[in-house]
Amino acid sequence: MTAAELVLKNKETKFSFELLPPLKGNDIEKVYKTIESLKEFDPQFINITSHREEFSFVTNDKGLIEKRIIRKRPGTVAVAASIQNKFGIKVIPHIIGRGFTKSETEYALIDLNFLGIHDILVLRGDDTHKDKYPARTEECNQYAIDLANQVNDFNRGKYLDGTANEPVATPFAYGVAGYPERHEEAPNMDSDLLHLKAKVDAGAEYVMTQMFFDNQKYFDFVDKCRAIGITVPIIPGIKPITTANQLTILPKIFSCEIPEAFAKEIRKCKDNDAVKQVGVEWCTQQSLELKKHGVPIIHYYTMMATQSVRKVAEAVY
Repeated sequence: MTAAELVLKNKETKFSFELLPPLKGNDIEKVYKTIESLKEFDPQFINITSHREEFSFVTNDKGLIEKRIIRKRPGTVAVAASIQNKFGIKVIPHIIGRGFTKSETEYALIDLNFLGIHDILVLRGDDTHKDKYPARTEECNQYAIDLANQVNDFNRGKYLDGTANEPVATPFAYGVAGYPERHEEAPNMDSDLLHLKAKVDAGAEYVMTQMFFDNQKYFDFVDKCRAIGITVPIIPGIKPITTANQLTILPKIFSCEIPEAFAKEIRKCKDNDAVKQVGVEWCTQQSLELKKHGVPIIHYYTMMATQSVRKVAEAVY
């Protein structure tokens, strides 16, 4: 079954989570430990994040400044394959447009198809470096809808070099991102919702939300999606806060608002151990309320928060 089919069949709220591949030079054991810590809660799937390249400028032996491309983490394909082979849990690697050329995307799809991994999350990705490096930007899919259309073409057997084969035996099923508090670049929520609907109309089978800390924003978002004809599952994504500086970092990076009642409790904390406890309590209450409202699955962002997510899961599942 695809991820969407798994979600739709759930008669009670299930568990899933997202993890970050280790930095290059590290092995897969840290990832395995995260999964070992959470697998007893029967995750329906595990998302594997992906990140675009970064750039640095260094002085070469001729005294000239040159640009170097840096990738800090292993590819999502290898990590996804390792997890699926070891644990037998459905994996959903992220496929992003910005920072990866269309050819690189096609090769990733070829590899995933060969490995029998056919669920992916299609994302535009960070907009970093767009203005500085337009040549590479032009080689990439500019928006998630463009990436979705490339996946659709691949499913039909249409490749970038113009060759056409039979449609793939098992087509890729994909989800897309949704923003309960509006994407930072959208001029307004209505515009953002129209872009989301276009991605769903293109073939996305579900929507995975950006993290949020106020459930009402999620409930309102779902209502607005349904009102314009988005009928696919909308999976809530949440995260327990673990450090005091996330009070300012998370809203800046993820364009999400932290309710004042929550922020006030964090500001009272004398150290990050106390922050973790507050974060677990808030995330647990979020989870219980979402569960009470009958959401089929809750997705947890584990980055730097595995033990906190475990504590939440112990209280909820």
